[in-house]
Amino acid sequence: MSVTFGNALVESAEHRDLRASVAALGKRYGRGYFTAAVKAGRPVDELWREAGRLGYLGVSIPEEYGGGGAGISELAIVLEELGATGAPLLLMVVSPAICGTVIARFGTPEQKRRWLPGLADGSLRMAFGITEPDAGSNSHRITTTARRDGTDWLLSGRKVFISGVDIADATLVVGRTEDARTGKLKPCLFIVERGAPGFEFRPVEMEIAAPEKQFQLFLDEVRLPAEALVGDEDAGLLQLFAGLNPERVMTAAFSLGLGRYALTVAVEYARTRQVWRTPIGAHQAIAHPLAEAHIALEMAALMTRKAAFLYDAGDDLAAGEAANMAKYAAAEAGARAVDQAVHTLGGNGLTAEYGLASLLTASRVGRIAPVSREMILNFVSHHTLGLPKSY
Repeated sequence: MSVTFGNALVESAEHRDLRASVAALGKRYGRGYFTAAVKAGRPVDELWREAGRLGYLGVSIPEEYGGGGAGISELAIVLEELGATGAPLLLMVVSPAICGTVIARFGTPEQKRRWLPGLADGSLRMAFGITEPDAGSNSHRITTTARRDGTDWLLSGRKVFISGVDIADATLVVGRTEDARTGKLKPCLFIVERGAPGFEFRPVEMEIAAPEKQFQLFLDEVRLPAEALVGDEDAGLLQLFAGLNPERVMTAAFSLGLGRYALTVAVEYARTRQVWRTPIGAHQAIAHPLAEAHIALEMAALMTRKAAFLYDAGDDLAAGEAANMAKYAAAEAGARAVDQAVHTLGGNGLTAEYGLASLLTASRVGRIAPVSREMILNFVSHHTLGLPKSY
């Protein structure tokens, strides 16, 4: 049995077909492939390459650069369905969703030609560096700075919790430059290729069972050509949020996929596990929490679709509000589903055979990153409800 979502009232036939085809791909690999990659400490290159070859990684990249010409709605479907088969591709949140979107919207013609075809077919991967050790969720405290040196830029600073740097061809780094008129620092985005002198990365040991590793970045006077700057130096904040809204939608899709996978395992177990005279799923103490988890996932899925629709429609302001809500709802629903799935299986929920225990840690990611649930509540209370700002 598989737990699925969507009907004609809220999702098009094309989207349902996309879900079915991506689910078929995910099932060919499955949770076993994913956990084997984690144990071996290797990336899930085979799945990544096939997803790229089939056009799934590039579904939101413009057609003129080898993509599908669709939107974040379709890219989120791809990630959710792969997650629902137990094989989520975390780097999809970063490479096509954040970096591909920012470059497609604001990159120079040369940047688009250089990066977008490879991001679309999976032959190139890009990481995204924003989080800093001392800044946390406060992007105004970012200390990575870029200063001009002739026509070049010199970029210096530190980043932390940056996914997949070891397998990425470049990192889109958020830095700050000085405004010549005001002297204040403003955000800017730079493409830093992996082999650039002064660009160093070190792994952060994590307790998360994922093939994508986390890294600290050290940028020591990294010399970048003028063309490494993405977009307009004076529009960095706009460009940054053009990438962060898709990031939140994709994080929601990641959480939805994990929750659906865990719920599918738990429902199948509850249907077949018999301790007394009937399967345990016949007991309301088992059935009702699973039903509640399913309802929560359904509601979060609807909010995620709304956020993606608004972003694809070009309504960045409304998309920002909806994307934050979707990320919050999906992270809570996904974590709840995983927790209930483990509890449904009892001791078996902690065994390697069923593969649910590792999801307990993974499902927490959506509640913490890329922005904490508390900061989303701050955003909604201030921006949506009009309450006084607390920070």
